[in-house]
Amino acid sequence: MTPAAPDAPRPGPVVLLTALGAWLAAVPLLAVVALAFGPVFRHGGGTYLAGALLLAAAVVALRSRALPLFAEQLAVPVLLAGGASLAFGLFRDLPQRPALAALALLSLGVGLAVRAPGLKACLGAAAAGFAALVFWRPSWHVAHWTGLGWHGDAVLWVLAALRERRHGLPAALAPLLPGWAAMTLLGLALSSGMAMLVGAGLGGDGAAVLAADAGRSGWPGGVSVLLALLAAAGLGRAWPSLRRPGWAGVAAVLAGLAACMPALGAVLLMLAVSARQARWPLAAAAVLAAAWITSAFYYQLAWPLATKAGVLALAGALLGALAWTLRPRTAATATATAAPGGGARWARAGAAASLAAVLAVVNVAIARKEALIAQGQPVFLRLAPADPRSLVQGDFMRLNFALPPGLPAPAAGLRAARPQAVMALDAQRVAQFVRLHDGRPLAAGELRIELTPRDGRWTVVTDAWFFKEGEARRWSAARFGEFRVAPDGQTLLVGLRGEGLGAL
Repeated sequence: MTPAAPDAPRPGPVVLLTALGAWLAAVPLLAVVALAFGPVFRHGGGTYLAGALLLAAAVVALRSRALPLFAEQLAVPVLLAGGASLAFGLFRDLPQRPALAALALLSLGVGLAVRAPGLKACLGAAAAGFAALVFWRPSWHVAHWTGLGWHGDAVLWVLAALRERRHGLPAALAPLLPGWAAMTLLGLALSSGMAMLVGAGLGGDGAAVLAADAGRSGWPGGVSVLLALLAAAGLGRAWPSLRRPGWAGVAAVLAGLAACMPALGAVLLMLAVSARQARWPLAAAAVLAAAWITSAFYYQLAWPLATKAGVLALAGALLGALAWTLRPRTAATATATAAPGGGARWARAGAAASLAAVLAVVNVAIARKEALIAQGQPVFLRLAPADPRSLVQGDFMRLNFALPPGLPAPAAGLRAARPQAVMALDAQRVAQFVRLHDGRPLAAGELRIELTPRDGRWTVVTDAWFFKEGEARRWSAARFGEFRVAPDGQTLLVGLRGEGLGAL
């Protein structure tokens, strides 16, 4: 195979297909080597020897400027195999934190050695992840160790980015920064919990528990406030147009939000540095991370829902008003404001129409729920035993309605059809499962109830009940769910009842 010229262009499809072929060739080859020399690799220094040889061979191949494309792509899985072998030995022979620290340094070292910018960025991301995990301790809350680790990553990236702009960085080191920053933003976002719409779509309590830990971890909110203020001050210093009283108000609002969301301050600081240095792809990633963290605030169970809604609504209103005061006031904008042209009129009309559409959708949904509460049939469904640890969260409990075992598992996909259960009502309107609705007419005393998928099983409407803090003892006595059911099977959970359907 004739090697390509060092600077010859490589079409993307050719590189992709070559990489696919290299992986298909490398995987069985590495499997055969592992089976043949497995005992040598698993014991003593053989693990380190194999990992070091594979890493060295891969780095030499990746540094070569005259290597055929297939051989270059083949070196990537060899590099991963060498890293995995060393990681196996490190975790086998060392405590977890030193092993993670060694992997972080190893990722940085290999990243400095290879030439391809994309591979450097990936190794920078790996180094950032390992460096953050160094601070993990099983006895800590999840957000406590992620807060410390990811904030450390963020500070290191900010310092490196500032030094790169002022004094420059070695050519081998600079390409590591984008991957490091991307992994840091991802870690800060995920350490805040699951975003609101994503958590609603996936269901389950993992996101809620993670966010509850994030809200209670004790990670100092003052650090997040300080970082948010540094971000605002940095932008104000870099962009003279922001040196106005309104920007001080924006900084105060962002600092208030950062006090509620421990990961937000670091993301805002990375956003400010990225914007100052015109790193627009990274700035866009920081905006997405900030949006994720703000959305995850919904799941912080240490805060009452009404308080969270009030905080976000007030912050949005203040930021909107302050943005209006910060708008450019040049002669051209003043003329456009006085006599808006066709484009401005259409933009305003579109914004008004969008707002009207959002309000219409929200109010129609509210009206339907109110109608269902007022006109739906009252139905009670017995609760089966559920995980009692959910009550420890303080303002939510896990629900498990008594549905028969053996129901078909929910199909994957958001558009999968939801079955309806046919329920028979007794004299107290307590529902008992009869069958899944198959189109046959209902008998007297029967009705349909739509089932909802949660965590790979079916439930009715929801699997969680939220309440005010301090009322766990009251709701722990719940034995029935109280529903309102429409003729078409639409169902709404309106309350819980105790033994004998007594009010709680």
